[in-house]
Amino acid sequence: MVNRSLSIRLSALLLIGVVASVGLWGCSEPSYTTPAGPEQDTSYLKSAANPNIRAVMAIQDRHTAALMADKDVIATATTIGEDGEPAILLLVTSERARGGAPKWLDDVRVITEITDPIVAMKGKPGGGGGVDHKALQTTPIQMGTSGGWRYDLANGYCCGGTLGSLIQVGGNKRILSNYHVFEADIINGGNGRKATTGDPIVHPALIDIGCVASNGIDVATLVVSSALPNNNVDCSSANIINGQVDTSGAILEIGTISSVTVAAFIGQDVKKSGRTTGLGRASVSGLNATVSISYENECAGGSAFTKTFTGQIVTTNKGSKFLAGGDSGSLMVEDVTTNPHAVGLLFAGSRSSAIANPIDDVLSFYNATMVGN
Repeated sequence: MVNRSLSIRLSALLLIGVVASVGLWGCSEPSYTTPAGPEQDTSYLKSAANPNIRAVMAIQDRHTAALMADKDVIATATTIGEDGEPAILLLVTSERARGGAPKWLDDVRVITEITDPIVAMKGKPGGGGGVDHKALQTTPIQMGTSGGWRYDLANGYCCGGTLGSLIQVGGNKRILSNYHVFEADIINGGNGRKATTGDPIVHPALIDIGCVASNGIDVATLVVSSALPNNNVDCSSANIINGQVDTSGAILEIGTISSVTVAAFIGQDVKKSGRTTGLGRASVSGLNATVSISYENECAGGSAFTKTFTGQIVTTNKGSKFLAGGDSGSLMVEDVTTNPHAVGLLFAGSRSSAIANPIDDVLSFYNATMVGN
């Protein structure tokens, strides 16, 4: 059993954050031994760098399998309650599951929220802000816009998602999006083909150009990496075609970003630029999330596999205003005006929560860096 001293109030921890950080990091992280100001203290205390948060993550992990044995418990995470103390977050899909959820686990409070199922956010029409993120841009195009695999149609449907950002992989600049946006077609099925390296990536996505690829433009060529189902990231990338993409990596309504990434922390303000809902803002509500997502094997192709992800980022998504169908592949960044740091790659959600891969996990998968300043 873990003593409640592990969940000391954050307000008290603000008074001892400098001492705790010295004990944790020593000389390797001098920025924590002499914090620049209260905001830096707050982000540290609400991040996985804080040993108290990590202790609750360990308790969460220890109980997750038993909790998710109930089919209506679809995710667990570590959060911070209204009392300022670290807590375990459960996302459930029924009142029965909410009523049956424990109130405490190993002396840590459990917060239970009811939600609709969490799904991969691909291809549904609608939404948009002041800038039309579904419209055909004049080349070179910016990111945060509609796009997808040129042949992403099957069984009477066509699909699409978001061209999220640019990454640098070796000597090549690539568009970064999701596996289920670029290369989820893994059977010949309804369109007689599978996603293959060298296939064109089209802008806008087929869903926005009447399912006719010639109504759009080819902007990149797919590099099949088969991130799923055997890895912990939902990502795919495509080499840009010269002259078709803004090589600064600028994102619609966000602009250029930093080439340096930052880790998420609970309460962090974030934003994204996506095909469906355009520029959206949210806050991080959970870390270390375990969540199961079902995938199709082609556009409207039926169930292919279910993947349980671990170590994910949860954000608010009230009324799907931050992430909706077609926003998959959007890059989540800090909500600051100039050169924000990347935080995560969005890929799934419900009408109340959104899920992102930590961006450093994605970059590690490709041995890549962000394209930015």
